Amino acid sequence: MADRRARCYVRFMSTFLGSYALPIALAAVTVVLLLGLLNMMRGGSPNTSQRLMRLRVLFQFIAIAIAMLAVWALGKT
Repeated sequence: MADRRARCYVRFMSTFLGSYALPIALAAVTVVLLLGLLNMMRGGSPNTSQRLMRLRVLFQFIAIAIAMLAVWALGKT
């Protein structure tokens, strides 16, 4: 019974990560990247560009971590 429950949980995790969390993380990276590009094209503040670049790197890290968790969960099913 516990093994079946664990497999069901891993299947749920892989579906959730691959279908919901990863696209949201990739959309966040895209939005921050576009905001940074718009700020540079307008000649905006360098401090804002730096902050957006750091935020983009953080979101990319989160997206990669989610992708790796999804691949791991898919391998467990």
